[in-house]
Amino acid sequence: MVADRTASLTHGGDAPTPDFYSYRWHPVTSASVDGDFVIVGWSDGLTYRCYKYWLRENAVDAGGVDLATREGLIDPAFHLDELAIGSASVGADGSLQIRWSPESVDATYHPGWLRHVAESKHLPSSWLPEPTAWTAESLTEPPTHDGTNVFTDPEVLRAWGDDLMRYGISRLSNLGTDHDFGLKLAEHLKVAVRDTNFGLAWDVKADITMAGSADTNSTANSNLRLGPHTDLPTRETPPGFQFLHCVVNETEGGFSTMADGMAIAAELEANHPEHYEALCTLKWVFFNRGPGIDHRWSGPLIDHGVDGSPLTFRAFYPVRGFPDMAHQDMPRAYAAMKVFSQLGAQDRFRMAYPFAPGDMVGFDNRRILHGRDAFASGGKRHLRGMYIDQDEVRSFVRVANRTQAAGLDKPELQSQSNRIQQES
Repeated sequence: MVADRTASLTHGGDAPTPDFYSYRWHPVTSASVDGDFVIVGWSDGLTYRCYKYWLRENAVDAGGVDLATREGLIDPAFHLDELAIGSASVGADGSLQIRWSPESVDATYHPGWLRHVAESKHLPSSWLPEPTAWTAESLTEPPTHDGTNVFTDPEVLRAWGDDLMRYGISRLSNLGTDHDFGLKLAEHLKVAVRDTNFGLAWDVKADITMAGSADTNSTANSNLRLGPHTDLPTRETPPGFQFLHCVVNETEGGFSTMADGMAIAAELEANHPEHYEALCTLKWVFFNRGPGIDHRWSGPLIDHGVDGSPLTFRAFYPVRGFPDMAHQDMPRAYAAMKVFSQLGAQDRFRMAYPFAPGDMVGFDNRRILHGRDAFASGGKRHLRGMYIDQDEVRSFVRVANRTQAAGLDKPELQSQSNRIQQES
């Protein structure tokens, strides 16, 4: 891919693209008009049908795209009903050449940019690792990356981000115990932290007395077990990723636990289809109990959303308030929920690991069921947490992978990479 990117920058006939990326120059070898479509082809037999209005909107050199922002300029309200493809041809350099009618306007299209669309590399899944389901047998602890040079070595963050997307969980070690490290990392990555009623960054803090109890009004700030769950199912869109940075841990036990919802959903669908159907369709009302707070949302425990949405588990029993379903469905809803919760706590799905000061674990809050074992010995335990939405993490990973593929060691690509990061 590095060679591909370099070739696009050095090609003499390089045409503008509707974005700030560069593409290998894949010369078009054929172009023909078929009604309202242009059929473009390449030497290896790949073809793509381009609809007229889409092509017109992406004509960078013919008023379709603003050169400064690379954003579209054509309001669909002003699409010409009589717009037609006057002609389509292959330029001497392999670009696509279109004459628009009745405007008598010519436009040139980068063949590599067209090819990346033909190969579906424009889709949201592009530049992201394929999600991989795991169990406690295949993944015994979070994939771990040494974070000693996290602010100076982009490869550490790229590999860490890839594992976040692939497994839904990844750990950075040797980060130190600065209370604001998480916020500083988010600023370094140029990603927005998700604010909630808990604040941008929040504490999970237990100071256990010799009697074995904590002075707190929250179970999270005690030494009690926390069952497998996801945070904030009370929101229309629960936070995408959660990051927990260990500042202090003087306790024994209290291992953090993680279970992959993808693997649990696959188990339910294969071996408990009636429970799986109930979990995906029967809705519950989740709400926050708090003075001055009334967040609430109704949804199924396994929420597939619309096509293309991240798989979302709404699984936090302390805030699950009411069945939102017909009375006759309640027995099977509770039966399915019990099996779901039992699977999440089973050793075959459940990863358990200790937190060491200087560790930060990130995990997909909508996919991974997290929890904690109980701990009874004296000592302090302090984690600092923050939420960052799926969109932000995915953007960071895409930019990291595209930048790595481009090769930042090449001076001629440095300014290109800067534009990529600014626009992404």
